[in-house]
Amino acid sequence: MTAVDRIRLAGLLERERTRFHAEHPGSLAMNRRADHLFGRVPMTWMTEWSGGFPLALDSARGNRITDVDGLTYIDFALGDTGAMAGHSPDPTVRAVTQRMAVLGGISTMLPTADAEWVGKELTRRFGLPQWSFALTATDANRWAIRLARLATGKAKLLVFSYCYHGSVDETFVIVGPDGQPAGRPGNIAPGVDPKETTRVVEWNDLAAVERELAHGDVAAILMEPALTNIGIVLPAPGFHEALRALATKYGALLMIDETHTISAGPGGMTARDGLQPDIFVIGKSLGGGIPCGAYGLSEEVARKVQQKAGAAGLGDVGGVGGTLAGNALSLAAMRATLKEVLTETAFARMIEMATRFTADAEQILVDNDLPWSIAQLGARAEYRFVRPGPRNGGEAAAAADSELDEYMHLYTLNRGILMTPFHNMALMCPDTSAADVDRHSEVFADAVTELTRQ
Repeated sequence: MTAVDRIRLAGLLERERTRFHAEHPGSLAMNRRADHLFGRVPMTWMTEWSGGFPLALDSARGNRITDVDGLTYIDFALGDTGAMAGHSPDPTVRAVTQRMAVLGGISTMLPTADAEWVGKELTRRFGLPQWSFALTATDANRWAIRLARLATGKAKLLVFSYCYHGSVDETFVIVGPDGQPAGRPGNIAPGVDPKETTRVVEWNDLAAVERELAHGDVAAILMEPALTNIGIVLPAPGFHEALRALATKYGALLMIDETHTISAGPGGMTARDGLQPDIFVIGKSLGGGIPCGAYGLSEEVARKVQQKAGAAGLGDVGGVGGTLAGNALSLAAMRATLKEVLTETAFARMIEMATRFTADAEQILVDNDLPWSIAQLGARAEYRFVRPGPRNGGEAAAAADSELDEYMHLYTLNRGILMTPFHNMALMCPDTSAADVDRHSEVFADAVTELTRQ
């Protein structure tokens, strides 16, 4: 296998940084004059874009983004799944315009007919019969965790090392180098040490799952059906079936978060692989870019929650819900996006494009004898700087390479392709074409060739 020459990498990376700065004076100027923004960006994680400052947006449509310097990109980042339907899809734009400009009432604290339509559609896709809405998957997770504790009378969560469920405090715990639970690096000032609220194991380790469940204090196993935010790490054969059996055996609820893994198909991995969650969470993609999230409950969990909530109910001091949750605008966006954009036909096309993307990248790695790997999850693909691909979150974290990440990101960006900034993930939307995938393959091949050239 060809090893990466780190001195050569450093020189190429400096070249790409220089080009990025030279070609984006408008984005740089906007960043430098943002004196009233904490970190000079609207949200602090925007500082994580490669190159020293983020692109500044001018416009976006479909799978194209144009920055303030007039440069247009094929967008494979798609808002880290938030724009999985493409930027401003026409059906979603029509629906939210109708709600805002014609019907009125963006947020009224009142139900609309769209809510039941969306709930019924989510049942059709994912199987859970009872639904409630949030503005993000983070909120949906937070609220659903409370309901899991209420339904079971147990306090702790079981999560997988390097999982991602938004900014939920209880999930920022990993398996440390000594095999013991440890706070995840970068977790800022948690109110309670996550090790006090959460048990953690490595992905695909069923023996560890059973060991932790045997304590008898786990309310719910919270998981993505495949790890995604530490790179795509797929489940081993039989893992999900065994996990469902263990949850049942030890009286823990199985709580599945498909915010990213919805890329597997119209019903995510839950429908594709016949998973059987007790609680289900999703967000980001549902509203075509309008903030929204949702959680679903099985009949049994819903019944237990209603019984145990009693006279106190689930509002205000119950810690579940918010004034803007389930608002008329987000429900209109969800209905249009689910009905007319993220359809079965669209998913088939998106997955076809991701398969083409994956096959091309794999062939390029083989041709260059480079020890990297690429994983695909439906309409999503991601290359990693290790072969074979990681089997769990710990291995995925150990394979991280910040210099290679920045090099690949800036190399593609400087040639008109926008990848997810935090790792080299590509997501397809209904507008992604074979020509777009082929352009990525061309640029990816050039990046690899330059890196490995003797």
